[in-house]
Amino acid sequence: MKNFSEMFDAIRKSPTRKIVLVGAEDLEGIKAVNEAAENGIVDAILVGKGKEVEDNLKKLGISGKFEIVNADDSQQAAETGVKLVSNGKADLLMKGLIKTSILLKAVLNPEWGLRSGKLLSHLVIAEAKDYDRFIGITDGGMIIRPTFEQKVEIIKNAVGFFHKMGNDNPKVACIAAVEVVNPDMPETVEAAQLAAMWKRKQITGCVIDGPLGFDNAIDPRAAKVKHVEGEVAGNADILLVPDIHSGNFLGKSMDYCAHYTIGGIVLGAKAPIVIVSRADEAKAKLASIALGALSAKEEGKI
Repeated sequence: MKNFSEMFDAIRKSPTRKIVLVGAEDLEGIKAVNEAAENGIVDAILVGKGKEVEDNLKKLGISGKFEIVNADDSQQAAETGVKLVSNGKADLLMKGLIKTSILLKAVLNPEWGLRSGKLLSHLVIAEAKDYDRFIGITDGGMIIRPTFEQKVEIIKNAVGFFHKMGNDNPKVACIAAVEVVNPDMPETVEAAQLAAMWKRKQITGCVIDGPLGFDNAIDPRAAKVKHVEGEVAGNADILLVPDIHSGNFLGKSMDYCAHYTIGGIVLGAKAPIVIVSRADEAKAKLASIALGALSAKEEGKI
C-alpha cells in the first residue's frame, strides 16, 4: 500500500468493523465515521451526551443511522466505550471530543480495560505523496521521553503495523539533529545502539539505521549530498523520534505545511485505538479510522 485509497480498497474486501466513537459530540468525528460507514468500512456506536449527539446527526441528515449510548460526562463516556470493546461488542475505539488522558486511563483499567501486556505507543501514518509511500512517525502522542528499552518496543509496534500494510521489511530511521554519534547528544548514541541491535538480529522484521537527520532519512537527494549511505538513507518508512515534542511537531508539520493526509493510531492494546487531535478535520479522522479498521481486520477482531 502506498496511499489511503489503496488501503480503503483492501479494507472493503473484508466484513465491516464496529467502531465506538467516544465523545461523540464531535461533529467532524461523526462526519468521518459516516463517510467510513458509507464506504463499507465500519458501523458505529456513538457514546456521548445523547441530545448533542442526536443534534449533530440531524445537522448532517443522518438521524437514526447509528446507535447512540448516552454518557453524562467524559469519564462515563470513556468507561462505556472501552467496555463495549473489551466485552466484544465492538472491534475498535476512537477518540472524539474527549481528552486523550481520560480515554487512556479507561483503556489501562486493570479490570475491564484493553491492556495486553505490551507497551502502548502512538503511530502517525502520513501519505507522503511527494515520495510515493507512507511514512510513519513514532512516538509523537504517547510516551514523553522514551527510555532505550521503550524505544525498542516502539519500533516493534510500528514495524508490526507496517507488516499489516503489506510492507514486510520496513526501513526504520532513528532521527536526530545530526548523522554522527555525539556523546553530548544521547539520542545519537541510542540511535547507533538500536542500529547495532538490528545488525545482531535482536530486532527483526525491518532494517534499522541511525542516527540520521530528517532530511537524509526521507529524501534520496539529501542523503546523496550529505554522503549518507545505507539501505535506510533517503528511503525511510518509519521515523523513530527522540521524544513526544519532536514527533508531535513533525506530524503536524506534515499535515498543516506539507498538506499530507495523515492518520493516527495507538498500538499495543488488545484492540486498535484511533487517536487524533480534537482539531483535526474529517479527512484526517477518516484516515485514522482506516488505520484502525485495517489493524482490526488483520488481528481477526471482526
